[in-house]
Amino acid sequence: MAIYHLSVKAISRSAGRSVVAAAAYRAGQELTDERQGLTHDYTRKQGVEDAFIVAPDGADWAQDRNALWNAAEAAEKRKDAKTGREYELALPAELDAGARKELARDFAAELVARYGVVADVAIHAPGREGDNRNHHAHILTTTRTAGAEGLGAKTRVLDVASTASAEIEHMRGVWARQVNMALERHLVEQRVDHRSFERQGKEQEPTRHMGVSATALERQAAREIPGRDPVTDLGKQNAEIRERNRVLETARKAMEKAQELFSGLEKRARLAVGLARKLGER
Repeated sequence: MAIYHLSVKAISRSAGRSVVAAAAYRAGQELTDERQGLTHDYTRKQGVEDAFIVAPDGADWAQDRNALWNAAEAAEKRKDAKTGREYELALPAELDAGARKELARDFAAELVARYGVVADVAIHAPGREGDNRNHHAHILTTTRTAGAEGLGAKTRVLDVASTASAEIEHMRGVWARQVNMALERHLVEQRVDHRSFERQGKEQEPTRHMGVSATALERQAAREIPGRDPVTDLGKQNAEIRERNRVLETARKAMEKAQELFSGLEKRARLAVGLARKLGER
């Protein structure tokens, strides 16, 4: 079934990160960070299905990936500056490659229109290990607006705590609507929802985020003994949560079936009473 996922995080110098390196890795290309004098070559990286840039009208210079991200680095002077922002999206496996690309482009265009930034999109195939439905996209955006002359003002609305959370929640809703519209266009019945189970009124318990280390351990264990039980604490917790959710879902379906059956019996009883009354009147 279609899965909803959208996470947002900053590319920050305080964490020792370079947005040039991040862009090179996600696009599977070779880029040179002029500020640090380092070349990042990821041309051998596997799984990059497509990479393209969506920019505001007039900002044609931003189509050059190397120029774009070096401009983002050069625009910042602080040692703890945020030089980029990353949106990670799960793309529905139910759609074909062309439809997934169109969907990722639509979301990137929404970011560009709302914030005036440049969006660098990289579409990745599922890894050779793990879930083969895990089609996803990484969208790097500038933290400054872009125009014909280069980068401009900071997009403070996404940096200030009082407005950032509301903006991210808004974009999560935008992504859910875009995914559902794409699924509907391609005659796929499934739908996604960006709200938590609690906000949806569902009794399901969300699984815990595994993280890179735990996921790697689980994959290694699965390679050694296919079908084995989880080996990490998080993996075991998630297995227990999935089992509890399965039991709840089974009970919910049984209850719905019982209610449907009862409703049918009640309707038949009313018809029988009505018929009996008519016969009595005769």
